[in-house]
Amino acid sequence: MRVFISGVMQGSREDHDVHAQDYRQLLTDALRARYPGVEILDPWAMHPGAVNYTPEQAKETLLWEIELARTCDLLIAYAPQASMGTSLEMWAAYQVGAPIFTISKMTRNWVIQSLSTRTVPTLEDFLAHVEAGGLDQFLDEARASG
Repeated sequence: MRVFISGVMQGSREDHDVHAQDYRQLLTDALRARYPGVEILDPWAMHPGAVNYTPEQAKETLLWEIELARTCDLLIAYAPQASMGTSLEMWAAYQVGAPIFTISKMTRNWVIQSLSTRTVPTLEDFLAHVEAGGLDQFLDEARASG
C-alpha cells in the first residue's frame, strides 16, 4: 500500500527557501503507527535539496514526482496555501483513480474542490482522522486490489 505525501514546499516564494516541512514527518508517523506496512512516497524525503537544483534537474525531478504520484494507492495533499506542484500531483493521482485526502481550508479552490475525495481543514483534524481509522476503508480497498 503506497501513500504519496504531497504538499506545499515553496508555494509562492521567490527565493530558495521552503515552507516548514515538519508536516511530512507528522503524517508519516501517524500513517506508520496506524498502518505498519505502509510505503510512504515523500518527494521531500527523496529530494531534500531540490530547491537548489539546476533548471534541468528541477524539471526532471518535477516530472518524476508527478509520475510517482500516479503509482500511489492514496494521496495526501497538504495545502494550507496554493501550491502548483501539489495540484499537479493531485491531478496525476486523480487520473488513476487514487483517493485524495486534502488538508486545507481552501474548500472553494476548484482544484481542491474537484479532485479531493475528502477535505479536512487542519493537520490536527487529519491526524485525528487517521488515528480513528478514517482511512481504513480506502487502504483496505487498495490492499484488496493490489
